[in-house]
Amino acid sequence: MKNLNWFKQIANNAKLERRLSLGEYNRAVSWSKYLVSSGAAIKGDGEEEWSADMSQLLIGNKFASGRHSRIYRGIYKDRDVAIKLISQPEEDGELAAFLEKQFTSEVAMMFRLSHPNIITFFAACKKAPVFCIITEYLAGGSLRAYLHQQEPYSLPINLVLKFAIDIARGMQYLHSQGVLHRDLKSENLLLGGDMCVKVADFGISCLESQCGSAKGFTGTYRWMAPEMIKEKAHTKKVDVYSFGIVLWELLTALTPFDNMTPEQAAFAVCQKNARPPLPSTCPAAFCHLINQCWAGNPRKRPDFNKIVTTLESYAKSLDQDPDFFSSYKPRRHHAICRFFPKWTTAARFT
Repeated sequence: MKNLNWFKQIANNAKLERRLSLGEYNRAVSWSKYLVSSGAAIKGDGEEEWSADMSQLLIGNKFASGRHSRIYRGIYKDRDVAIKLISQPEEDGELAAFLEKQFTSEVAMMFRLSHPNIITFFAACKKAPVFCIITEYLAGGSLRAYLHQQEPYSLPINLVLKFAIDIARGMQYLHSQGVLHRDLKSENLLLGGDMCVKVADFGISCLESQCGSAKGFTGTYRWMAPEMIKEKAHTKKVDVYSFGIVLWELLTALTPFDNMTPEQAAFAVCQKNARPPLPSTCPAAFCHLINQCWAGNPRKRPDFNKIVTTLESYAKSLDQDPDFFSSYKPRRHHAICRFFPKWTTAARFT
């Protein structure tokens, strides 16, 4: 009964996340009008370092949107940028306060980060009821969109390896700064024109010392570690779990648990120890690493220092031997690659 109540709570949370009030919809028609300024920089207390000079900002076409946010392409100080606008709902003061706190946290987080595999932050504007975050624009779009343009299982192994190393290096840096991403997934990984992958979207990131439990946390179930789904205390290892799912995506070009709803996937991961099925063609080296990353016990997952070292050793071996992945065998004391069956019992959870 306890498990059933827990699953009902997941389903209820998902329904709440999908609601959009009429007032919010009507207000969202023209968010950019709130950013019009006759002056230059718009500054508040303690914002001088990152405050945007709005006279230098041109807002173009929208190319993505969420419940409380929209992302536009634009130009800021002669650079191509992505402009994220966050709208506060007028009729929900509690949610408006939460979005303001989330905006402040995201800006503070991004302002301190600098790495080739982390999206570059330029400036932000805090002018209620619409906030603005300006970052570099990456022409390649999201990794998820790129993968969905490919045939299943069709990505060349050297490209899989390159993407994996880019992501792992970005996450290694993030963790070295004491930051947990907490929503690592292909949609939040962006491709530059040079096919370099960068980690983006720090809306629900936190400092490790301030994360606490996952109670009330809203992430993405298909990529979420079981301890987060269960709203338990969590560490950096939640990002390692999500990286395992992303690595599976790179090898398959598919959506994890695509035969389930997000809520069914969450139930299967926590109660059935389910994972997306690894294909029979999966190289043993990747199979071994993925199984380590998405282990149910967080302490058994490697950290990103080890992951980067492992992937870089794969890249070096591949340069020396083009048949490396077909001949690789895990050490005897390592767990043998497990292949999870494809879950076809989704109807049980409906």
